[in-house]
Amino acid sequence: MPFFAPGADPGASFAELLRRVSPEPPSRGTSAPGTGPLEGAPPHATTVLAIRHADGVVMAGDRRATSGFAIASRRIEKVFSADDTSGVAIAGAAGPAVELVRLFQTQLEHYEKIEGEPLSLEGKANQLGQLVRSNLPAAMQGFVVIPLLAGYDERRARGRVFSFDVTGGKYEETDFQTNGSGGVHARNWIKAQWRADLSRDDTVDLALRALFAAADEDSATGGPDLVRRIFPTVAVIDATGFSLVADEEIARRADTLIGGREEGAGL
Repeated sequence: MPFFAPGADPGASFAELLRRVSPEPPSRGTSAPGTGPLEGAPPHATTVLAIRHADGVVMAGDRRATSGFAIASRRIEKVFSADDTSGVAIAGAAGPAVELVRLFQTQLEHYEKIEGEPLSLEGKANQLGQLVRSNLPAAMQGFVVIPLLAGYDERRARGRVFSFDVTGGKYEETDFQTNGSGGVHARNWIKAQWRADLSRDDTVDLALRALFAAADEDSATGGPDLVRRIFPTVAVIDATGFSLVADEEIARRADTLIGGREEGAGL
């Protein structure tokens, strides 16, 4: 850790620390010298969602990334732990989105080490909004990154969900939010079935149903792949912290939901 004069100390901001110690600030959204623009569409992560329930929040995302009309990846991860009590789900340009998540994770860890306590959930949302705002020059060139943030607020003893716009604007959602190309279809499904008293299990099922519905309408959203055994990523955030739902549980729930659909019971 470098030493700073009293007036030059960057404090708990990891981004400011990078600006102080980096000989040249990293450029975003520009081509390297001697190179032209990227050929072909960069991989994009699509549908993600966050749903509040009685004891916390469920976050989920499908596993497909697209490049134009082609499938770039069938197994991309779109839901990440930000720290012990919060998570981030990404939609948009996959490369910059993953980079933003890693920087956000480092910022939260850096803050806790400097200040001796974790940042509040509201503070985390503010920090993430600043990172999204710093990506605006790249977004103007097509590398748009718009995350969802969800977490368990220990001070309020409940789950909270935050969405963002491309300029870094932060908005708290009262119940749920979706993002990505299939987000509108997932949101309509959640809107029809969401209740404030949903249990953890019911909310996980609702998240899976919403992603399946989005995959039915949106070609960029990946549905359950029974042959390759690829299923959505689902995380639960509550008073015990952030935890990923085991693949075995997701597979069992997905098999049940798909079985009911095939029998004519709907999603």
